[in-house]
Formats: sequence, structure tokens, C-alpha cells
Amino acid sequence: MKLRDLVYKLYARRVEDRLDHAQVPKHIGVILDGNRRWARASGGTTEQGHKAGADKVRELLGWCAETDVEVVTLWLLSTDNLDRAKDELVPLLGIIEGVVRDIAADGRWRVHHVGQLDLLPARTQRVLKEAEQEAGENQGILVNVAVGYGGRQEITDAVRSLLSDRASHGVSLDELSESLTVEDISEHLYTRGQPDPDLIIRTSGEQRLSGFMLWQSAHSEYYFCEVFWPGFRKVDFLRALRDYAARHRRYGS
Repeated sequence: MKLRDLVYKLYARRVEDRLDHAQVPKHIGVILDGNRRWARASGGTTEQGHKAGADKVRELLGWCAETDVEVVTLWLLSTDNLDRAKDELVPLLGIIEGVVRDIAADGRWRVHHVGQLDLLPARTQRVLKEAEQEAGENQGILVNVAVGYGGRQEITDAVRSLLSDRASHGVSLDELSESLTVEDISEHLYTRGQPDPDLIIRTSGEQRLSGFMLWQSAHSEYYFCEVFWPGFRKVDFLRALRDYAARHRRYGS
């Protein structure tokens, strides 16, 4: 083992030992950004970057399990990503399908798809549905796989679902407008029934949400990390948790 690796392990252990598990976020959202830039920086191909990012997902879930996180939302593919060139998108979808299958087959995680299923190829739709069914009875972390996901589209879909539901029960638009609450819309989101994310992590140095969980993140804490996603290490994860624990959440008060 190289001296640098040894120092890193000792430092990571020190950070972990000082982590207050009572202050760990219960729901973490992760914007997995920087696969392509990591590949360019390392002299690899875009596909190699996406594969390295996929391998990192498995590591992340292991770290979350060790620190008592209960829900993880992984933004694997946005609606904007669907416009990428076919020679990149097709391999990327295959890599995402492999990640989702692995999560479901692990036996420790539950799987829930968030996003517009009908925008995705039939094979990807089938993999997502089968993964939810296969992992449905597992007792571990709930993993939301955001594939074909956009925050504005989620809110639009929630409102559309709400209107359809109320109309089916004979509620008029006037009646709905008078009684509408924040909770009514929340009940029709892709993540209905789940706690909102306490912490959102974005890698690659970008400091924006790009439409990720726009509704649910109203009171979330954000942690922006300079490292590209494939290079994200356990110590980076622990630093994010440590930073979160040091903050005083006021929920707008």
C-alpha cells in the first residue's frame, strides 16, 4: 500500500469516528455529475467514464448503509440527457440498466423509479419495472433511481395526476382551487409517501440543481463537491455528512 493511500484511509477513519450518527441525513439526493469530464481528464472514452460512474454507485450505497441513511435518490439520467447523440445515449442506457439490475439483485436495497417511464426505450422500461418488483420486499435503503427525470416535468405530472384524480371524484376546478394545499401536490409526486431530501450532493464543481427535486428540496441542505463523480471517495461522502451535521437547519424560520 502506498503511503498516500495509507494516509487517506487513516484520515477517512478519523472523519468517520467523529461522525455523529444522530445527525446523519435520512434522505440524501445525489446529482452524479462529471463522468465525461473525468474520462477526458484521464484519457479515457465517454463510455469508460459512465462505467466508472456506475461502479461508484455501488460504493456509495455501501457507505450510506454504514451511516444509517434510509433513502437515497440517484439522478442517473435527466430528460435533457435523452437528447444526447445516439452513439453515447445507447451505451449509457445499457450501463444504467446494469446499475439498476445490480441494485435490485444485491438483496439489501429497495428500488423505486422516479421519472417519465414512457420517454424511455422499451428495454429500459422493462428493466426498471422488473427491478422494482425484484427488490420490492427488501428491507434496506430505499433507492430512488431517477431515469428520464426532470423536476419541472415531475411537478407538471403531479398537477396533472391531481386534476385527474379530483375530476374522477366529481370535484370541480372551482372547488379544487379553493381547497388546494401543498400536501395535495406532494401526494402526487414521484416520491409521494417519502421524506423530502435532507441533503443534496452534487459532484464536479457545478453549483446548481439543474431541476433536481425542485419541489422536495425547498428545505434541503446542499453540498457541492469539486471532484468528478467517478473520483468521489468515501472521505468526500463523510465530509458532506460532517458538513451537514454542523449546520443548524431552520426550515425558513
